[in-house]
Amino acid sequence: MTHPCETHYGNTSENDITLTVDGKDTYEEVKKSVDLYRECKRTQGVSTTDLVGRMLLMTKAHHSNMGSSDYQQHTDNFGRGPKGLSPWTGVSQFLQTSQKIIQFASGKEPQPGDTIIYVAGAFDLFHIGHVDFLDAVSQLSEKPYVIVGLHFDQEVNRYKGKNYPIMNIHERTLSVLACQYVSEVVIGAPYAVTKDLLEHFKVDLVCHGKTEVFPDRDGSDPYAVPRKMGILQTMDSGNSLTTDGIVQRIIKSRFRNTKGSHKTRGVHF
Repeated sequence: MTHPCETHYGNTSENDITLTVDGKDTYEEVKKSVDLYRECKRTQGVSTTDLVGRMLLMTKAHHSNMGSSDYQQHTDNFGRGPKGLSPWTGVSQFLQTSQKIIQFASGKEPQPGDTIIYVAGAFDLFHIGHVDFLDAVSQLSEKPYVIVGLHFDQEVNRYKGKNYPIMNIHERTLSVLACQYVSEVVIGAPYAVTKDLLEHFKVDLVCHGKTEVFPDRDGSDPYAVPRKMGILQTMDSGNSLTTDGIVQRIIKSRFRNTKGSHKTRGVHF
């Protein structure tokens, strides 16, 4: 029998429950039966609330740039709140450990006959658009071994601007590793796909989606090497969803809700 799963925050006492419009626990009836209800602990780290807060406040303190004052403030704040909770949301802040990576990683090495496919990017707010892209990439071969190169936060911020990435390199690593189509992740991959990188991982094919390719710091094409080698392939996943699109939806929704709230108090925009 299928068991509905509810998540909760590690060592905290409150469950991350969902409520109906009248304030009742969505799983109230199911919880009455011990055999039907199970709670699954979620990985300690940021919450959806935390991510939304980063979008709305336009903060960069979550970026893993250890040389910046913002990041120093972020690390100094860790554990300052009650029970080591985030100063912004009350949710335990995320700290990467080797055990967390092992829990998510496949642990499989490429085997003879595997087609090693390399893709790179930010993969921020890992969403269905990313999943569909990786799914399409994995279908290029009967035995795909997909390696995802994740750019460091500073690099993503350089070409995306604003306060991107919303999720830092540690958070993005686990998100991508959890995808069934991903075999390996390169943490802090170089922006330019170099010959050394391709040779090191014995890459057979390099893929990129339909999203814009920003030039490297010197204005060069980051895919110049695989393009010249004839191993670069542009993939159309058929899904137009982007991280920017998700962020804009949330910001617009927040504005509408705020506007409606102010109107009920007699304040008009």
